[in-house]
Amino acid sequence: MTTSSSMAFIHNVCSASFTHAFRTRTLVATTIISSQKHNNLSTAATTPTPTLTLKPSSSSSSSSRIQNNDSKVLLGLSEADLQQVALDFGQQGYRGKQLHHLIYQRKIRQVEDFSQLPQAFRKGLQEAGWRVGRSPIHSSVTAADGTIKDNRLIETVGIPVVDEKGPMRLTACVSSQVGCPLRCSFCATGKGGFSRNLQPHEIVEQVLAVEEIFKHRVTNVVFMGMGEPMMNLKSVLEAHRCLNKDIQIGQRMITISTVGVPNTIKRLASHKLQSTLAVSLHAPNQKLRETIVPSAKSYPLNAIMNDCKNYFLETNRRVSFEYALLAGVNDAVEHAIELAELLQEWGRIYHVNLIPFNPIEGSEFKRPSKRQVSAFAAALESRKITVSTRQTRGLEANAACGQLRNKFQKDPLVLDSDLVQTESDVAVAC
Repeated sequence: MTTSSSMAFIHNVCSASFTHAFRTRTLVATTIISSQKHNNLSTAATTPTPTLTLKPSSSSSSSSRIQNNDSKVLLGLSEADLQQVALDFGQQGYRGKQLHHLIYQRKIRQVEDFSQLPQAFRKGLQEAGWRVGRSPIHSSVTAADGTIKDNRLIETVGIPVVDEKGPMRLTACVSSQVGCPLRCSFCATGKGGFSRNLQPHEIVEQVLAVEEIFKHRVTNVVFMGMGEPMMNLKSVLEAHRCLNKDIQIGQRMITISTVGVPNTIKRLASHKLQSTLAVSLHAPNQKLRETIVPSAKSYPLNAIMNDCKNYFLETNRRVSFEYALLAGVNDAVEHAIELAELLQEWGRIYHVNLIPFNPIEGSEFKRPSKRQVSAFAAALESRKITVSTRQTRGLEANAACGQLRNKFQKDPLVLDSDLVQTESDVAVAC
């Protein structure tokens, strides 16, 4: 999804049910390539959380260096792939199972720490350039409500939810790109520019980092951090496979979000995943949507709605719509009525997640009043549209929805010249 709608809706996860939230930027500065962004429930009181930053493990910005390094990364490989790695080094197949256990259960960060493996095997992996693909912990900052954000350019969020009726759920909200190319007008990340797509292991690494810090298994993953997942769909799908098969997170516990990239919803539907699709809508009509989401011009609203309808028919999974409320722009009751009519025209298999705008530096947009938000939600509910309203968290750390941008990043990211693609090129390639 775009970062304009990053951290978007997932049912029973990104809602007022937060007890506290954790945010950490895990990845890349402009010149750094690394191996690394409802319905109310009763909850316990918010408590602060230990802070975190992950320090990137590589410092080259060369696209060829990315390819060479990532071809030798163990994180993200399946058990069968790891068995083949072992066989390539003259080891028996069960060594691949050991590798799998060390990487995904033991969460070992470096090849030299694979103490269960023969020394000759470890040395061979190191000499051949194989690495795990993890990054060391560095530092971070914490907001009063426990939301944590570090000082790098890509953010990952850990969201623990304590429900009195069951065990704690831990959601990892992951980024899929370094920055975002879609430049939604109300999003801090969009204003920060775009550098590159993340590799599959860089996405998976974010989940393991959240588990490591919270000392708790991640139960849910949402692709709602920085970047547009559909513009990096190949890596997102490979990371999805790893999260589901290797880390054992159920497909229905994973959400993939998008602001809309032509042809990609159809492609995602063809994989017949049981994960949730969350679409960042932000407007009930095409004209208004184009003023908020620049990329809307290339993907008309009716085309998106048709693709969402077909997605439901293909997967039998309900689509969620994110709607950022901007005071005086798209938050009138009339807009809510128009939105309800749009959804009813295309079926009743949708959920709307309202996100009151969170302030960002240099933005002309304002947050609507609580009364206006309530009136908008009531207008939808009265027309039988299922709706929830996002509770704001992390404002003190600029860590709330739509605020994901490094405070030290004064200039927009510059795209590596070797990686330049137009938006239409990316849409076809992914």
